[in-house]
Amino acid sequence: MTDNNNNRKQYRRCPCFKRCGGCQLDMPYEKQIQWKQDKAIRMLSGFCKVHSIAAMDPPYNYRNKVQTVYKLSGGRVASGVFQSSSRSVTFVDKCSLEDKRAWEIIGALKKLFTSFRINPYDERTGKGLLRHTLIRIADGTGEIMVVLVTKGPILPAKRNFVRALLKACPDITTVVHNINPDRMPLTLGERNIVLYGSGKITDELCGCRFIISPASFYQVNPVQTRVLYDTVVTAADIKQGTRVLDAYCGVGTIGIICAKQGASVVGVESNKSAVKDAVTNARLNKLDNISFVCADATQMMGELAYRGESFDVIIMDPPRAGSTQEFISAVAAVSPKRVVYVSCRIESLERDLKLFRKLGYKAQLIQPVDMFPHTTGIETVVLLKKAKES
Repeated sequence: MTDNNNNRKQYRRCPCFKRCGGCQLDMPYEKQIQWKQDKAIRMLSGFCKVHSIAAMDPPYNYRNKVQTVYKLSGGRVASGVFQSSSRSVTFVDKCSLEDKRAWEIIGALKKLFTSFRINPYDERTGKGLLRHTLIRIADGTGEIMVVLVTKGPILPAKRNFVRALLKACPDITTVVHNINPDRMPLTLGERNIVLYGSGKITDELCGCRFIISPASFYQVNPVQTRVLYDTVVTAADIKQGTRVLDAYCGVGTIGIICAKQGASVVGVESNKSAVKDAVTNARLNKLDNISFVCADATQMMGELAYRGESFDVIIMDPPRAGSTQEFISAVAAVSPKRVVYVSCRIESLERDLKLFRKLGYKAQLIQPVDMFPHTTGIETVVLLKKAKES
């Protein structure tokens, strides 16, 4: 696919469409939006009116997180996309979904890997060193992180390699060497060695600053993330002193944005690393009206209900599988005035909304957001209120 001077109405099929798998919708963007709108209406209109999906213009080059695998081809290192089904590499030089700044870096990396004889890892033979690279770009600040993922701790001529990389791509802010001995592809190991810079980058989003480390969960589409988070904050009706529980909070982005606007926030997240990042991000934004608890969201919600705790708003952003019946029942027991549900999978959202309805909560707003153009993914924000208060 190509943006053709950012005119989204023009369309040309990506030559790698069938081979790559990164995109699932092979049609002009207007038809993609209609396909997603129709699906959202079909599955969710029984709860309340489904608003028009928030489209992206232009719907290209949005991915600020780029993972690339490599393979030897004719004595040179080539780049591509890993196919989990066949466990093979599809060669791709440029992807129209990825930030263009990543293209230049990947091009430089391929030349350097070849010249420094850093060979890609071959999982069939167990030979080679380089597993993949990860590039993260902070859209709000322009900071760029490059992560070199290898199977072992030795990176040949690493100082000279980094020096050559920075000469070719001077906008890079930090370079990290990640060691991952696990055979699982496209994953990070627990050990990081900082080769240049701080090992982290900082982004600006919705008036807040966020530190991003190699493993941080962070939305990959900065343009649509602003749309998504603005919708969440508006739906939550944040005012000074509003008590908010931010469940499945990750690195604390939504909760921190709410706290910045005066809410009193408690974030709950089961991933220890994410909680550590969330605490750091709260300090970075000089906020003392937000705290974080490392706990299972369902268990924590049950304990809050048992203790008779109260919140004005509960914001929930569960994984693709959705929430749990126990969590939703506990939410109803806590009895917040508003529940704002952020979903990345419409099928699990439909299931969970049925349970909320049984427990006395009625959907007041359903706003789809096209976070991932050219894929079948639909991000959705739903505002729920008690039926008697709607």
